[in-house]
Amino acid sequence: MFMTSNTLIAGNWKMNGLLSSVDQARTVADGSSDSVVKIAIFPPFTLLHAMAQSLGADSHVILGGQDCHHEDNGAYTGDVSAAQLRDVGARMVLLGHSERRHGHKEPCELVALKASAAAKAGLEPLICIGETLEQRKEGLTHAVLSKQLRDSLPDDLIGKVFHVSYEPVWAIGTGMIATDEQIIDAFALIRRVISERFGDDFKPHLLYGGSVKPDNAAEVLRLEGVGGALVGGASLKAADFLKIIHSAP
Repeated sequence: MFMTSNTLIAGNWKMNGLLSSVDQARTVADGSSDSVVKIAIFPPFTLLHAMAQSLGADSHVILGGQDCHHEDNGAYTGDVSAAQLRDVGARMVLLGHSERRHGHKEPCELVALKASAAAKAGLEPLICIGETLEQRKEGLTHAVLSKQLRDSLPDDLIGKVFHVSYEPVWAIGTGMIATDEQIIDAFALIRRVISERFGDDFKPHLLYGGSVKPDNAAEVLRLEGVGGALVGGASLKAADFLKIIHSAP
């Protein structure tokens, strides 16, 4: 069991950035050295090693992979294992992002296998869940989120550190953001489902993702139950990402 003590602000770079972009991570580290916020950056696989070398082993900025395979090794062309991520300096891994669930047709059961592999390798999984606009309009939000939590979180995570990000699919990269009431309602459900499964003392970071920017981050982060943010495009520029970090309570 574990309880989180501070806010987690994570930046998902997606398929962006070249070697010259490593300096952005260094700028984030230098500009947040006095922050009590837990900070994570998920760069493309190609930048993980260089970024880890630039930041150093003792950096307060945590690095993570954007996905991993559920097997330790083998004939899986183009895939990366959790152990390989750990080997190049990652300490976290992003799993179940909507761009994987929908774009790559990844089911919850596969996300769960990946989460097990990540925990086995000593990585902290950050597991994403979220409903589509159609599902919300049909009143299925609670059912969808409950199923995703139930089927994406394996029993192997009991007693391990993991995090959950709620990302309404319709708010990712669209500029739209869920209302305060929608966010609070979703987080109450997520907290309840996790408590029922893992116990009341088990309190992972619960993040909100979906068009989080410097001008709305403070409002989102003050909402009841929100323990951080998973930031997309705004994490690509160190200045914007730092504004979000410093807006955390």
